[in-house]
Amino acid sequence: MIETVPTPAGDARIHWYAAPRARLVLALGHGAGGGIEARDLQALAAALPARGVTVALVEQPWRVAGKKVAPAPKTLDAAWTALWPALRKPGQPVVAGGRSAGARVACRTAAGLGAVAVLALSFPLHPPGKPEKSRAEELTGAGLPTLVVQGAKDPFGRPEEFPPGTRLVPVPYGDHGFAVPKKADVGQEEALAGLTGAVADWLDGLDDAGAGH
Repeated sequence: MIETVPTPAGDARIHWYAAPRARLVLALGHGAGGGIEARDLQALAAALPARGVTVALVEQPWRVAGKKVAPAPKTLDAAWTALWPALRKPGQPVVAGGRSAGARVACRTAAGLGAVAVLALSFPLHPPGKPEKSRAEELTGAGLPTLVVQGAKDPFGRPEEFPPGTRLVPVPYGDHGFAVPKKADVGQEEALAGLTGAVADWLDGLDDAGAGH
């Protein structure tokens, strides 16, 4: 189901992948260079409903409007905040998440919106080649249980560059889009299955810990 939600930045779209007996909603925003067709977002939307998690893939207004360049972080945050009531409507606790720029939006806004946890896919810890321009404070400042899933070869931050204590799942050979080279000893499908399995197990753990209840 696709739901259109008005925001101050224009209409956003939520693509719902409903779980038959949902216990959580996982809301995922896309990055600045692409939309909800990203392989990790699609893999999670396909895999998680069977594990009791409704997935909501959120298209930011700039993508809905057909623009090529993402607006300023404040505009992204305002749109995400405006559509949050629609994400809460099913009545389950909501985990905020996203990939790349979408992960940054989730980290900045989750606590204030009442999310129970944050899923950061391909968190852009720094611009490529500029490790001194760290965004670690954005990640550690989320103030909620946070899982980072990061490609081992991500130029925006490799797993070993993250602050100590970060809960992180590395994707072997993965780049910023979790693409795996053909010559790697892990296939693309296998890499994505590892990603979705790790996220599902983490979400199960949140449930066991009583998050949102």
